[in-house]
Amino acid sequence: MTIRHGILVCALLVAVCAAARQTTDADKSQLPPTYVPSGKTMHKQYCASCHGLDAKGRGPAAASLNTRPADLTTLAKRHDGKFPREYVARTLRFGPGFSAHGSSDMPVWGPIFQYLDNYDEAAVRQRIKNLCDYLESIQE
Repeated sequence: MTIRHGILVCALLVAVCAAARQTTDADKSQLPPTYVPSGKTMHKQYCASCHGLDAKGRGPAAASLNTRPADLTTLAKRHDGKFPREYVARTLRFGPGFSAHGSSDMPVWGPIFQYLDNYDEAAVRQRIKNLCDYLESIQE
């Protein structure tokens, strides 16, 4: 990843975290303390900038990345017709792992969700479940 791409990814993460934290703080008085957004809402908030609103990997930030974001609507197709829930949950929680051609452009969402949910492990697991459920629902 070039320095320019690294700065872009960092700036994107800071903006996403700030917006999410601001939304969370502003809405807390109106929501139950255990509220976790739907998978569709989180996809729009956190994933669409790279993967696109349609999850096909053509979001507005995709052109500036080293590797094109995955088409999230074909995950099941690429895994013998079965949605790879554990793989997706692990990728969301811990990141995509090491890339053979440099570092990954995808953020590691586990620590970000921990921060947003004040280190409430149940809320983090629920966020990941909601995102997995949503991604499974949009498979081609």
